[in-house]
Amino acid sequence: MRYLKDEELQLASRFLFLSMAIVVLKQDIIQIQSGAFKIKEPYNDLIEKMISKAVNERRELRKTMEDMHIRVVKVNKNDSFSSYLFLSGGREEKRNFFNPAIRKHVELIIKELMNKTLQPSHPSAVAKS
Repeated sequence: MRYLKDEELQLASRFLFLSMAIVVLKQDIIQIQSGAFKIKEPYNDLIEKMISKAVNERRELRKTMEDMHIRVVKVNKNDSFSSYLFLSGGREEKRNFFNPAIRKHVELIIKELMNKTLQPSHPSAVAKS
């Protein structure tokens, strides 16, 4: 049974998956630094800009969630599923996510961040081609 409104669930889910994407991007920077990349700076710069965009969006989401009294709490995690409790205005809803589905959500957010980050310089690059 659904206890939270769609808007509340969407906000909380975006916040949750965006937070996971930030963690993944930070881990990627460590991998690039310690990896066999010959030229690391372009990759680091791109990921740092992606993290910056993600952190700014998450800050806005957190403020909106605080204003609407929405919280997300991790309940449980095993090899297959992760459980989160979504709380809003005295209502709560437990959600179980299949871990590969979480990975797909995070991947989509990372692609979205990459597109947003590359977008400003992209039109001029296409015009020069």
